[in-house]
Amino acid sequence: MSQTPHPTDPSDPNAPVSPEEALAAEAANEADALTALAQELATAKAQNADLADQFLRAKAEVENARRRADEEIAKARKFAVESFADSLLAVADSLEAGLAIQEATREQLREGTEATLKQLKSALERHKVLEINPAVATKFDPHQHQAISMVPADQEANTVVAVLQKGYLIADRVLRPALVTVAAPK
Repeated sequence: MSQTPHPTDPSDPNAPVSPEEALAAEAANEADALTALAQELATAKAQNADLADQFLRAKAEVENARRRADEEIAKARKFAVESFADSLLAVADSLEAGLAIQEATREQLREGTEATLKQLKSALERHKVLEINPAVATKFDPHQHQAISMVPADQEANTVVAVLQKGYLIADRVLRPALVTVAAPK
């Protein structure tokens, strides 16, 4: 005959459980679940604190980058004209030197003026300020030219007859359009 475990043997899974034992087991399971939840909560709080810290650091970094960019833009605006002004100082010096000569001849004045104009054009070109000086019979371009009048001419209609005043571009943008007369349609 085989020996059967005693009905109150705790190692028998099929043994009847008393209500007190069931309550104790349930309380133990709930305590384990509470401990696990408390650990999950602590982990979530730690992750939350870490993420909040990372967010604040990233936000501060963005603010610092924005502030530095604003400072750089302000400096660029403030000193953008510095190089251009430096180029024009030679032109001013030449004009003053020309005016300092008391008994200059017409030829000397003309030579000095031409040299100074050459310096000015060179300074403008270095800073990408280019002339708009269309040749006669060039097609009228309303983006670069301003028609002052239309005149009868022996050339194709809507072409430049004469340039009354040169225009200028700065970095491919029209600073001032060239003032031109245009051939009228026949």
